[in-house]
Amino acid sequence: MNNTAIAAISTAQGEGGIGVIRISGDNSFAIADKVFESISGKTLSSMKGYTAAFGYIKNNNEKVDEAIATVFRAPHSYTGENVVELSCHGGLFITREVLRLVLENGAQPAQAGEFTKRAFLNGKLDLTEAEAVIDIISAKSRAAARAAILAKDGALWKKITSIKSKLISTAAHLSAWADYPDEDIEEVSEDSLSLTLSECIAELNALLSTFDKGQTIKEGIDTVIAGKPNTGKSTLMNLLTGKNRSIVTDIPGTTRDVIEETVLVGDIILRLSDTAGIRETGDAVEKIGVDIAKNRVNTCGLILAVFDSSKPLEDDDKALLDSIGQTPAVAIINKTDLESVIDEEFIKAKTKNVVKISAKNGEGYDDLVKIITEIAGTDNFNASEGILSNERQRLAVLKARDSLDETLAALSAGMTFDAVNVGIEEAIESILELTGERVSDVVVDNVFHNFCVGK
Repeated sequence: MNNTAIAAISTAQGEGGIGVIRISGDNSFAIADKVFESISGKTLSSMKGYTAAFGYIKNNNEKVDEAIATVFRAPHSYTGENVVELSCHGGLFITREVLRLVLENGAQPAQAGEFTKRAFLNGKLDLTEAEAVIDIISAKSRAAARAAILAKDGALWKKITSIKSKLISTAAHLSAWADYPDEDIEEVSEDSLSLTLSECIAELNALLSTFDKGQTIKEGIDTVIAGKPNTGKSTLMNLLTGKNRSIVTDIPGTTRDVIEETVLVGDIILRLSDTAGIRETGDAVEKIGVDIAKNRVNTCGLILAVFDSSKPLEDDDKALLDSIGQTPAVAIINKTDLESVIDEEFIKAKTKNVVKISAKNGEGYDDLVKIITEIAGTDNFNASEGILSNERQRLAVLKARDSLDETLAALSAGMTFDAVNVGIEEAIESILELTGERVSDVVVDNVFHNFCVGK
């Protein structure tokens, strides 16, 4: 591959205590020596890996900034190449000025994800571990960060490598037994082959079952707060967001548009929408908001249906309960700080997830968090066993599983072992595509296109 040095600002661009410009490639030391001068007079090219020097960034004889240069020698660096990181004062001007000097002295601008792409191409990461890097950066919750870190440490790689090893061993045994009949090679039995295929299928199915929960942890749940006017939907929105995001008044129909916010409830990300109160109305503007609310209820992943405990159930309340259908939902009986007259038994007969709260003073919040966590199915989720974190990974595992399903059916139908081995090899190809051991340049480019520049 081309090991021409690349460079980029690797810290967030803005004012901060420190800014880091990363340089990676065969000639990164020589380039860094042109812009950095240590106070000891020692050149970076002469320094050992994992060492640092204090000095100055210089533009010819002019000092630009104080800096610390850290040296990483190939192959013991993030990219597997010679790497220098110049740590200067944070700030848009200084970091951009240092990057400009580095580029003027021979480095090329790094493309999105190019440092991690080089780490993958140099064998420092497999493709699932590389994809975990962007998941770590973009994690919005502790659970999402933990799942991504475990993936970066090879949780998925270990699981998929175990399956791959079984299949490769089986394919090799089949080939050797078929190609060298005169050699003393143990005969392959249909029962043992069937058992191996069934075990691998079960393991792949277990991986596929992690996808939806993994997406819930990573991306969150599209959630709608619904209910008739003045049940406390906007107060609940403000409780969940921790700020006055929605206007709260005693006037029915105050919320007419959809107010959206991403919030963290426990360890679950909710992409939250506070909708207009659902009721029959003759107000043309309010009716538009009501129609939007009804549509959101029909298309969301979770409904937080809010009811006013201080008032009897009305037709609009009952219509909301009937509209929930199979969508996961929590019936929230709000305003427990007031005297209750609502028919709780009717609500419980319509939905199993019921919680009583006072959105105004926060009572019952922990019970709401517990129910949402149970609905999300993440309370006992173990990311250390390996999870599928994106559609590319899911499709690769699905292809491998389908190939093995067809192979097992062919074996049961009496097909020859040669024909059976073709299906096993197809499954192996899909797994190699998952890990990146045998994958097209188009797929690789697409994976790293989603990264930020500097990583």
